Amino acid sequence: MNVDRLRGLRGDGEREDDTLALLAGAELRVRGFLANASNHTLLVQVGDPGAGVHAVYKPRSGERPLWDFPGGTLCQREAAAYMVSAFLGWGLVPPTVLRDGPMGPGSLQLFVPHDPRRHYFVLVEEHVHRSQLARLATFDLLVNNADRKASHVMLGDDGRIRGCDHGLAFHPLPKLRTVVWELGGTPVEPAWRADLARLGAALGEPGHDLTRALGELLSAREVGALKRRAARLQATTALPAVDGRRRAYPWPPL
Repeated sequence: MNVDRLRGLRGDGEREDDTLALLAGAELRVRGFLANASNHTLLVQVGDPGAGVHAVYKPRSGERPLWDFPGGTLCQREAAAYMVSAFLGWGLVPPTVLRDGPMGPGSLQLFVPHDPRRHYFVLVEEHVHRSQLARLATFDLLVNNADRKASHVMLGDDGRIRGCDHGLAFHPLPKLRTVVWELGGTPVEPAWRADLARLGAALGEPGHDLTRALGELLSAREVGALKRRAARLQATTALPAVDGRRRAYPWPPL
């Protein structure tokens, strides 16, 4: 993955250059497998123990075949989710790159220190997180997230909400499966809608860096569907209320 291109796509002004460069080029040392993951997921040390970081490595070779997502593309979708979040300036997805590793090519995502006991089902009961969770829900509608489990919502030690595990996203058909159903009616802030308009405009330019970068990770049909969802959300003032009998949940929900 071209790290210089990632730097150019960011719309948030955050200084993630050093982190991206470290993730893309430093030596990886496997520390162990992460339990309960449906695909091979490893915790790795990136760089020197004293100066490096920990990251989550998902090799393409460890992806389980799925009937509705093309094989070998889950790691690419992880990287695409970071690109979209970074372009929006929302900072919801930790820095993520595609690179070679101990088990071959895969995605590598910065590990976010957090308390795993404080997952979505806990955080949604605390009003202080409501706006951040609403923005995450908006992001899931945008990328058509088919696997938003409660444990995929993390409160970092810095107080920011982030989401992980976006391998099942960007399908061109409706696939939303999420535990975040309590926020219907919550406003989609005007600033978020402005960001979505900027995203839609970029995706409408075939030569735009974002369009070309996503085109290397997703199919043309998937990029087109993303553009259409951005246009719909740009015109949406509140998260949709959902019929309680028709909520689509991932399994397991935690």
